Amino acid sequence: MPPPRYRNLLELARSPPRQWTCNTCQTFSKRPQWRPAIQRRAIQTTRQTRQHAAPSMEAVRRGFDNKNSNTLLYALSLIIGTLAVSYGSVPLYKTICQQTGWGGQPIKSAAHAYPDSEQDIAARLTPITTSRRLRITFAGSTSDILPWKFSPQQREVRVLPGETALAFYTATNKSEDEDIIGVATYSVTPAQVAPYFSKIQCFCFEEQRLNKGETVDMPVFFYIDPEFLQDPNMKGIDTITLNYTFFKAKYDKDGHLSPIPMPY
Repeated sequence: MPPPRYRNLLELARSPPRQWTCNTCQTFSKRPQWRPAIQRRAIQTTRQTRQHAAPSMEAVRRGFDNKNSNTLLYALSLIIGTLAVSYGSVPLYKTICQQTGWGGQPIKSAAHAYPDSEQDIAARLTPITTSRRLRITFAGSTSDILPWKFSPQQREVRVLPGETALAFYTATNKSEDEDIIGVATYSVTPAQVAPYFSKIQCFCFEEQRLNKGETVDMPVFFYIDPEFLQDPNMKGIDTITLNYTFFKAKYDKDGHLSPIPMPY
């Protein structure tokens, strides 16, 4: 850019001051200037808690308190459940064994306790005359601390499946100065026959009080379920043994009858 021309000195004095630049500098000055982009993060000014903010000490302490409370509740529930199972294990075990025949215990006939129909009872109590007769033997024993004599009156009976049979046991209290309470348990061998050995009447798991020197007869009314013949596992089984064992018993402080453990 050439320098400006003035007609006289007065015009030069009145003109505003002007800086002279060359053509190259004027070209660069007209271009847009580049500025680096600066990323700025907005500062949160609200009172709401940030999503990834560290938890406060109160929140951490509250979490530990909730965890400890849950652990305490689980422990109490486990203790109460264990006590309930321990208290009800004996009657529960007896009920399961009577209903399923587990552990070699005969089934108490449901057909006579809760009869569904007369036809069903008649079908179960109809002897299968085409079947072989089964030999039922009897055995009896007492615990060492029970001064009783307990034995079956008959050694064996032979019955058909579906045929009812009546057997007797005799118990004598040999004590001369004490009335004694006894409780009997029972089992069937072979054990796999127990689901088909059904009792209509029995003296097991019930209080039997004998006065000193007293002798009583105890009946057992039973039958073999006809479904015994349909089970392939029963093939070859011709002899079944019914065994009873008497234990000395007494009432505890809660009024429950329980056997007296033998001393060791």
